[in-house]
Amino acid sequence: MCLAIPSRVVEIDEVSKTAIVETFGVKRKVSTMLLNEPLQVGDYVLVHVGFAMEKVDPEEAKKTLELFKELFPEEFEEESPEGREN
Repeated sequence: MCLAIPSRVVEIDEVSKTAIVETFGVKRKVSTMLLNEPLQVGDYVLVHVGFAMEKVDPEEAKKTLELFKELFPEEFEEESPEGREN
C-alpha cells in the first residue's frame, strides 16, 4: 500500500525539474519529472517518495489534509507558525 500526501507548491526550479512543496508546515524538495502537465506555484500535487506524482484539485487536497488532522490530532497540537525545513 502506498500513501501519497497532497502538498502545496511554493517554489519551482525548471532547470533541475524540482519543486519545493509544503505540507503541514514542512517544506521539502521533490522531483517534478513524472508530471505530465505544467506546474505553478500554489498548485497542489500528490507526493510519494520524493516525487510529485500528479496535480490534484486544490479543494480536494485541502479536504484530504483536514482528514489527516482529524485522524492524527496529536501530530498537529503544537504546529509551528513558521515552516520547518525537512
